[in-house]
Amino acid sequence: MQDNRPTPDPTTRAVSLDEVRHVAALASLHLTPEEEPRMQRDLNAVLDYIAVLNQLDTTGVPAMAQVSEILNLRAASAGADLRLDTEKPSVDRAAVMREAPETDGRFFKVPKVIER
Repeated sequence: MQDNRPTPDPTTRAVSLDEVRHVAALASLHLTPEEEPRMQRDLNAVLDYIAVLNQLDTTGVPAMAQVSEILNLRAASAGADLRLDTEKPSVDRAAVMREAPETDGRFFKVPKVIER
């Protein structure tokens, strides 16, 4: 039996360990030296798979914004209709601000949590 699946493009650029460290720092992930090569392998595997997908012929396949378009507005797991996207009244801002621990009357005040 012949395998007709596309293969990854060998010219696809691989993610370096420095890039893994940079992305980890941006995501505030603390990778150990043992985890870095595994993350590099996993990221490269994802990129290889995307390269395979990019080779697929999608001529005649209609563009789709939501999976619900092919599910006919049915939730796959529960079998229930999806909630309609309808406008509803919001919670009263003044009532919410009265319950907040700290506010300026219009916005919540929260402590700074990002330090760089």
